[in-house]
Amino acid sequence: MLYRRFGNTGWDISAIGMGTWNIGNQWGEIDDATAWESIRSCFDHGINMFDTAESYGIPNGLSEERLGKGLAGLRHQAYVVTKIGNWGQRTGQGVPKTTVDMIRLCAHACLHRLRTDWIDVLLCHEGNIEDPSIYLEAFEVLKQEGRLRHFGISTDSFEVLKRFNQDSTCSVVQVNYSLLNRASEAQLLPYCEENDIAVMVRGPLAMGLLSGRYTKETRFSDTIRAAWHDGASGQERFERQCGMVDKLGRGIQPGEEMV
Repeated sequence: MLYRRFGNTGWDISAIGMGTWNIGNQWGEIDDATAWESIRSCFDHGINMFDTAESYGIPNGLSEERLGKGLAGLRHQAYVVTKIGNWGQRTGQGVPKTTVDMIRLCAHACLHRLRTDWIDVLLCHEGNIEDPSIYLEAFEVLKQEGRLRHFGISTDSFEVLKRFNQDSTCSVVQVNYSLLNRASEAQLLPYCEENDIAVMVRGPLAMGLLSGRYTKETRFSDTIRAAWHDGASGQERFERQCGMVDKLGRGIQPGEEMV
């Protein structure tokens, strides 16, 4: 496994991390044993960063619960990233974080579900937030309490990131980035390099498109994936992305990959 310096944290992080959205049953139901086995297998293959969120799971928080159990006995050898925000959003009943105490309570609930005394990285999960001051204040309080080591935000917006880093306290940003989505190269990624902000990439495989799992001929029979490509516009977007993958593939040389 390749390890890289993670911004200003001083940590050496595996180049590949484990995202745990899928072990929360939101992409199809899996049992506890399968979730735990996936976590252990990732760890055994050198992965030391695990990404989750309070909103991952049916019910919300199931991903954190399973990750906490899966890392039993390994906690000091792993870095755990979780996120606050979007709680209940997928049921259409989002719970806004409007006070420092509310964010603190959410963080302590994360700690309980993860079966840990500290969170390595806590991210704001509201990627379009206008005023992040409540989060920034709450995250500083959590750091003073010893419950949080570093914090940051999950966003694709350069302007949002700048607002969140107004006091130069943002250590990590999570951004959607792949060969199909390189918008962050213009401003966001150079800003992170200049300010020594660690970058966590989400969607490096473009949700399976770059791995070759899906093609233009793919039709989603399960209701979960079908919902992402619902209607004519959804199907058109999917086919357009597949066309981009085909074009990229024609330029790949032997031994090269699209990720």
